[in-house]
Amino acid sequence: MIFRKLLACLALASALNGCAMMQAVQPWEKDLLAKEEMQLVPDRVEEFFDGRVYFSREASFGGKGVGGGGCGCN
Repeated sequence: MIFRKLLACLALASALNGCAMMQAVQPWEKDLLAKEEMQLVPDRVEEFFDGRVYFSREASFGGKGVGGGGCGCN
């Protein structure tokens, strides 16, 4: 039991130590992060319409700002 607590404390300490070593993004590095290739969703319009198709096929209501049911109507 003591071994598990010691192991958990050691894991927590190492995780916190790893987070403490993170550095801030420098101003000259921000141009690389702002490129279109670095975005999670490069094309917002295409992602919106893909979401509409997905949620209408899944017969779900709502989610991602898309209203309507399985019939595809709003």
